[in-house]
Amino acid sequence: MTTPQVRAEAQQEREAALIAAILAGEREKFHDLIRPYERQVYLTSLSLVKDEAEAEDVAQEAILRAYRKLASFRGDAKFSTWLIAITLNEARTRLREDKRAALDSLDNQIEKEGDYTPAALTDWREVPSDALERKEICALIQQAVAALPDAFRQVVILRDMEELNVQETAQALGISVSLVKVRLHRARLLLQKQLAPQLKIELKSKKKSGMLRRLPWF
Repeated sequence: MTTPQVRAEAQQEREAALIAAILAGEREKFHDLIRPYERQVYLTSLSLVKDEAEAEDVAQEAILRAYRKLASFRGDAKFSTWLIAITLNEARTRLREDKRAALDSLDNQIEKEGDYTPAALTDWREVPSDALERKEICALIQQAVAALPDAFRQVVILRDMEELNVQETAQALGISVSLVKVRLHRARLLLQKQLAPQLKIELKSKKKSGMLRRLPWF
């Protein structure tokens, strides 16, 4: 039986091979590289912009930006962590645009890579997920997470929903590990306070869903 570490190493080797092939000119392989993370990118975008259509735009732009900057990926972090960091930057830039503020300096560093554009991505909202076992509970959780302050919401999305570890979350957000832990603790307390009364009847009458078992607030 393969262990999670062995599977992770195998995935990293596969991604490294794909990246090398893409940079060598096999651009069509970019979609194979990005496909496992499409939903993660979309949900991360949605956690910040809070609008499905705009989240799709942000996700698409983040993917394009990742393609343009692929040569700068050094492998110091996991590819998924690097991709999520780009997504967060793109979402923040979109929010600043909506507020008519200055664009992030990252926008001034786009590299030109010819006229190739990666294939259109899937509709993330239609990707099946076993986390949606019970739609009514999922809706309550989504509303509670969306109501969190931005700093707390980002940490919860990455740690408890996308299941990045503490180090990966810190790298994606550009903050310290200790600050991730503090924000996560406070966010979980807020979620527990908000959700416990609403879910009291559900938890008494039925077994916890797969989503609730995975989340540490209950």
